[in-house]
Amino acid sequence: MFALFEEAGKFQTGRVLSEAEASSQIELDSGKRVKVKSANVLLRFEQPAPAELMREAQAVAAGIELELAWEFAPEDEFGFADLAREYFSERPTLAQQAGALLRLFEAPHYFRRAGRGRFRKAPAEILQQALAAIEKKQQVQAQIEAWAAELAAGRCPQPIRDQLFRILFKPDKNAAEYKAVVEAARATHSNPLDLLQRSGAIDSPYQFHWKRFLFENFPKGTGFPPLDAPPIREELPLATVQAFSVDDSSTTEIDDALSVQGLGTGTVTVGIHIAAPGLALQPATPIDQVARQRLSTVYMPGYKITMLPDDVVQAYTLLAGRDCPAVSLYAEYDEASLVLKGTRTSLERVPVTHNLRHDQLDAVITEDWLRGGDPGEADETHPVHQLRDELSFLFRLATHLKSLREVVRGKPENFNRPDYNFRLAGHDGSEPTGQERVEITERRRGAPLDLIVSEAMILANSSWGSWLAELGVPAIYRSQASLLPGVKVRMGTKALPHAGIGVKSYAWSTSPLRRYTDLVNQWQIIAAARHGRTAALVAPFKPKDAELFSVISSFDAAYSAYNGHQAAMERFWTLRYLQQEGIAELTGVVFKEGLVRADHLPLVLPVLGGADLPRGSHVRVKLGEIDPITLDVKGTVVERLDVAPEPLDVEEEEAEGEPVAGPIAIAVDVNDTEESTTAAAAADTRVT
Repeated sequence: MFALFEEAGKFQTGRVLSEAEASSQIELDSGKRVKVKSANVLLRFEQPAPAELMREAQAVAAGIELELAWEFAPEDEFGFADLAREYFSERPTLAQQAGALLRLFEAPHYFRRAGRGRFRKAPAEILQQALAAIEKKQQVQAQIEAWAAELAAGRCPQPIRDQLFRILFKPDKNAAEYKAVVEAARATHSNPLDLLQRSGAIDSPYQFHWKRFLFENFPKGTGFPPLDAPPIREELPLATVQAFSVDDSSTTEIDDALSVQGLGTGTVTVGIHIAAPGLALQPATPIDQVARQRLSTVYMPGYKITMLPDDVVQAYTLLAGRDCPAVSLYAEYDEASLVLKGTRTSLERVPVTHNLRHDQLDAVITEDWLRGGDPGEADETHPVHQLRDELSFLFRLATHLKSLREVVRGKPENFNRPDYNFRLAGHDGSEPTGQERVEITERRRGAPLDLIVSEAMILANSSWGSWLAELGVPAIYRSQASLLPGVKVRMGTKALPHAGIGVKSYAWSTSPLRRYTDLVNQWQIIAAARHGRTAALVAPFKPKDAELFSVISSFDAAYSAYNGHQAAMERFWTLRYLQQEGIAELTGVVFKEGLVRADHLPLVLPVLGGADLPRGSHVRVKLGEIDPITLDVKGTVVERLDVAPEPLDVEEEEAEGEPVAGPIAIAVDVNDTEESTTAAAAADTRVT
């Protein structure tokens, strides 16, 4: 005797070897023996052979018209043999019964299962909905196949072009556009990114990186809602200083300025004046909501996305020729010994006389000039000559402060590597196209103006951080437990030491126009300046305030994303510079196994032939093909130039090594079936 039975949603046939009350032992055509529950056996028969019955049943099932079967089916629950009698004849053959069973089972939209071999016809309304859904699915599948064919042929359908970044980075894996890319990539044995690039989905490498960044970080665009800068209604005293700022020529958010009083008197007062939007802007207001959403200005060569609207920035920026509201830190020093006598904080209006631009003055304001040497290229009428004595004292103080921090750090700060300036020739500051001619120039780290500004900002951030901690006023701090490799800078609400900078606490407070953490800390500083020991009771953020932790978490994520984009864009323009200048070879230093840092460009690249060279080896590298989409370029070591390798600073490598671009991490799966030594200080002065 043979039997047809259901097991795990499949129909099988075989020879019955033995039967018991609750089960049977059945031998399949393959020779395998299985134990089958009696309730799962749907047909018993003597002939034909099991395999032949299944072939006949499948042929019968294919010929059954579902619409007609649904019409003939009983209204109540029925068995497959009942449908066979209604559809074929009063005495259906075994093959017809088995065929009816297979057809009923494979059409759940027409017939719902009611038990083993038992069914109930779907209501007419539900059936129509199901048929419409099936038709739509078939249409979608046809569309997927058509799009996939176009992609394979090197053409990108517009719907896929419109969804490019969602497909690559945040895909809906049930979307037809995503499935078409997966199908085409599988059919052509291609990387999805390469496939899309070949099909014309990516018109411009620059726009690819830019629009990806906007998609991930500014999905609603970079525009601002209509916002007015609220006035500062408080009557602020006018400071008796002449302040000046030092920034790059493209800087519009002038956050900080300096002043010097008392030269020649034995006691010199250095003023560090910070723009004070916190005197006008308040938490939970519309402008604050915008700032909190953006959290920082985004910098990249030739362009930036500001944290605040330009009208708001201009209302509070420290523009020359104005008496600007400021939060000022005054530090008194013994003029001879540079011993700090004390500090105080004032809320005031500060006369700003000059906005100096360091990219125009770095060649003029040299160490020799500050020590009384020849002014060199300097125009005698330039305002910088009026500030020579002040700048000279500030440079002397900055050098002293740096040496004190290095004692705390336990090692000198390393300025062996230069910074780089990117300039897009003829660019007016609007959004770049990616086709501009790029100029890259070196800027020595630790140049006098850089040192003056960075040490002043470190002084302000560390002084205010310690002061707030003494008053019990919470703030957002940056800390680093040690200089051991792998120990990173962290953000928190406790005033902990920052080993990398060499201070006992460090609270970013000097860039409130372009960093939200600084604006938050400025609100706390303003409360401290107004209320002193009772400030903790009235400050906007109270001890253990959950909002502070929320700001830290959001800022950390946004700042990392923004810095990552800036690094990617700087690498993009560096690779474009190589192409623009026709550079086929360059020299560099092996700083990690298989990686070389270029001597005169901000570029790190993987190389062949460098694995066996000691770190610090100076080599000549032949460049390979440049991919502006993946930001990838490889090289081959063709010559070793040095006799002995140069020593490398491990701390610098750990903290400041440029990112090495590799293949972009996309989310398309073709297998689918469905902080540095001076990083905190540099961040206060870095401009693009």
